[in-house]
Amino acid sequence: MGEQILSHAKKFNTVLSDYSKVSVESTGPYAPDLEVESLIVGAGFAGVFALKTLRDRGQKVVIYDAGNNLGGTWRWNCYPGARVDSPQPVYQYSWPEVWKTWNWSCKFPGYEEIQAYFDHVDKIFDIKKDCSFNTVVARAYFDTGLGRWIVKTYDGRTAKAKYLIMSTGYTSTRYIPPWSGMDRFKGVIHHSSFWPEEGVDVKGKRCAVIGTGASGVQIIQEWGPIAGEIKAFQRTPNLALPMRNDKFTTAEQDKAKALYPELFRYREKTFSGFLYDTIERNTFDDTPEERERYYEKLWAYGDFQIWLGQYKDLLANENANRETYNFWAKKTRARITDPRKRDLLAPLEMPHFFGIKRPCLQVSYYEQFNRPSVDVVDIRNNAIKEFDETGIVLEDGTHYEFDIIVVATGFDLATGVKWVGLESINGTKLKDEWENSVETYLGMTISGYPNMFSAYGMHSPLLLGNAPTVAEVQGRWIADCIEKMERNGIKYINTKPEAAKAWKKRIVELNNLTLLPTIRSTYMGGMLLNEPNCYLGGVGNYVKEIRQALDAWDGFESVMA
Repeated sequence: MGEQILSHAKKFNTVLSDYSKVSVESTGPYAPDLEVESLIVGAGFAGVFALKTLRDRGQKVVIYDAGNNLGGTWRWNCYPGARVDSPQPVYQYSWPEVWKTWNWSCKFPGYEEIQAYFDHVDKIFDIKKDCSFNTVVARAYFDTGLGRWIVKTYDGRTAKAKYLIMSTGYTSTRYIPPWSGMDRFKGVIHHSSFWPEEGVDVKGKRCAVIGTGASGVQIIQEWGPIAGEIKAFQRTPNLALPMRNDKFTTAEQDKAKALYPELFRYREKTFSGFLYDTIERNTFDDTPEERERYYEKLWAYGDFQIWLGQYKDLLANENANRETYNFWAKKTRARITDPRKRDLLAPLEMPHFFGIKRPCLQVSYYEQFNRPSVDVVDIRNNAIKEFDETGIVLEDGTHYEFDIIVVATGFDLATGVKWVGLESINGTKLKDEWENSVETYLGMTISGYPNMFSAYGMHSPLLLGNAPTVAEVQGRWIADCIEKMERNGIKYINTKPEAAKAWKKRIVELNNLTLLPTIRSTYMGGMLLNEPNCYLGGVGNYVKEIRQALDAWDGFESVMA
């Protein structure tokens, strides 16, 4: 009603511009010629935090978001079984007005509950009055004479803003391999993060799940008991960990809330932004018996404890890492009855070092493969060649027929900001600059893009930690940087190229102290790059470094008003 979908008709949605719509609204954040002090792109944890923080400091701020509501990835990730893998109470905002009036049902809530949480945040702070939804940025460039960003949207609107804050996150750009024939498939096909709100009926249907990352694992868990058949197309085993999703009572949470202020302060001092940290012992400081007891304790607790809360040398020492993998394989293989499936899902020889690809949390993933109707197809050395009208063809000619195909191939992690049509003051485009390599300063600014801040993305601790923690750390820094500029009459700042190069060098050096560079992974640029993209000094050290940089102010060129 009153909206025109701008994308062309095609088999299934693949890009955010498919969701651009012409709104019936033409005032406030939907104004065709908007002028604000700060424009934020993205209405997830980082964008909402930035809006409220800057608004509280007296700024006129608006959010543009491609989705139809608050929540960022949690409005898109509505596929079956979608659930957060960071625990409560840390996966939420530290605002007392919100946590004092909200209770969670469990330690790892599903997408519906997180959507309801964002609705609650809006009820408390009236966030949506400053949001323009189904709004996709097509082009953005900085006018040095005006000292303003000029932002164009796909539906023909223009916005001017002194500050542009890209809160697009690391799951804003879907990765869909260039398989031929996808449009010829006559069944149902969707990317996991562009899931239809009406859902998909899989009862009695032949289903393919391509990819065994977090979304693939969660979908297989959900569909296993009801689908007629599931084939999981696996390139690399997911070294998934037990979730242990404890239920919460209101009384328990209300009692614990007295500790929340201290917990929120503490999460910014740990390595990963959670409420636990690595211990001060190395793996072989303990005897084999002591290690086994310690691993069992972490395994029983669940969560990411056995990944980010164990011996401090896990990600740096090859032999120590193998000890953890061997324990994981022993525990996991015991859950799988079929020998062929067992060797594919949890091989005795580790496919890569433990924890250098992000594991996911699961409840009954491995047990699903004990069903005759659920199988794993190994495509490591026999890749998908093409799609046809009835299914999928592998390189060796093997053909599988399906009614439903899920493309659970994930994202162009952390570099999604490059697809927003950003143009530098040097006449270049970010998508071209970042084609083969990425440079940022502090994981928040980019040389050539004055007064632009990028939160929730490359060269920050985000991919190895708790997202709301990093969102608040970066959001406060951005607000303080803007306040410093306003206080000192600065028209715009531009990151010095040498500062960006030095930060990139810092990122590489930190990664080279670990095992992460030994394989292509999320932390090494995902599918499209081959370089480290994560700050590995830990959240606590990151806070210190970015604060020192803000005080020193030597990484920026300043132009006065």
